[in-house]
Amino acid sequence: MPAQEATIYWDKLVYDAWELHLAATDKGLVFIGSQGAPLAEAEAWANRRMPGSVLVRDAERLAPYARELTEYFRGERDSFELPSDLRGTPFQQAVWSALREIPYGRTTSYSDIAGAIGKPAAVRAVGSAIGANPVLVHVPCHRVVGKNGALTGFRGGLAMKERLLELEREETSG
Repeated sequence: MPAQEATIYWDKLVYDAWELHLAATDKGLVFIGSQGAPLAEAEAWANRRMPGSVLVRDAERLAPYARELTEYFRGERDSFELPSDLRGTPFQQAVWSALREIPYGRTTSYSDIAGAIGKPAAVRAVGSAIGANPVLVHVPCHRVVGKNGALTGFRGGLAMKERLLELEREETSG
């Protein structure tokens, strides 16, 4: 049976020095792009994860998601309430769920996430699942660091990861 065509609504969030593409279905947020990345990043993701879907720009539909992210960037929000529509394997879903449990302003390691989902030997697979997280910030994969505390890979780039962690440190210390 061929995949059913879905509509993915998108818009570009520009706030302060942040510039991100957001995308959602009728069920919730499906994608947050890397800092400063072109729309092509979202299009490539949609072609891989939701083949046959159509991208339609709709600022009004994305406004609630943009509002929550803007509040986060302002330090007025430490968690997200709007729904997401995450597409992934059961293993990825388990990892993404564990990421949501990391407290704002804190970090954890890949091995801690592997342990949290009951798969302590699956550290590399956890890293792959984290790398596949389609909703940066909303599912806080930026809070995962190397066991020694070093910043490690991040789809949005290490500069974006460092900026997000710094934003959270400022809010929790001030």
